[in-house]
Amino acid sequence: MSETPQTRSVKIGADERTGWSSERPRRDGETGGRPVDVSVRCRILRFEHRMRYSPGSLLIIAGTAASDPAGWAQKVVEDASAVISPAKVRALLAGRVAAEELEDRANQLLQTAVSKRLSEGQSVVVPFDRFDEASGEARREFARVAHGLRRPRHLILLDSGKDEPSSDDDRKGLDELRRLLDTGALGDESFQTALRLSRVNRSELKKIVFRPAPKND
Repeated sequence: MSETPQTRSVKIGADERTGWSSERPRRDGETGGRPVDVSVRCRILRFEHRMRYSPGSLLIIAGTAASDPAGWAQKVVEDASAVISPAKVRALLAGRVAAEELEDRANQLLQTAVSKRLSEGQSVVVPFDRFDEASGEARREFARVAHGLRRPRHLILLDSGKDEPSSDDDRKGLDELRRLLDTGALGDESFQTALRLSRVNRSELKKIVFRPAPKND
């Protein structure tokens, strides 16, 4: 008879992985434990004229300034109050804070607003029209917050057409985000779905809604 103690196997879903637990040894000097593993499988969605996401989701919309992610979001997102753009936050603070503090204060206010909506179970849409390092870090941070709150995470890339002007930095950032999306690497940032829209597709998309899937009769 085997003397190996019997153990019970417990399956842990991707959204429940915390990366460390109190039962795991900590490294010397660590006080908060190991970094949380937020990686998931990122599913590439097909274009539809009406996109449906679960209520309480985080949706990041990324594109160049020429593709106007914020303006596009206001047109297609059914609940326009869910759209919180960095540009809008900066405009609210302009003239109220010193110019050299504007970017940092705007980022802080944006993070607070996004975290508040997600913690209350509300959907939130954040359109980014830059591909700089700060925007990339903000995208990843919002995804980490949503992951910690167990909210669904999604991304839409507005792919630029050849006739849409863009800077060298934007082109490099756009190429990198395309690569992350096409290879499924956005799952490493905890995004569960991604959608790449051409200029034609985004003109044909009529509505983005945050509603439960219809029940089958």
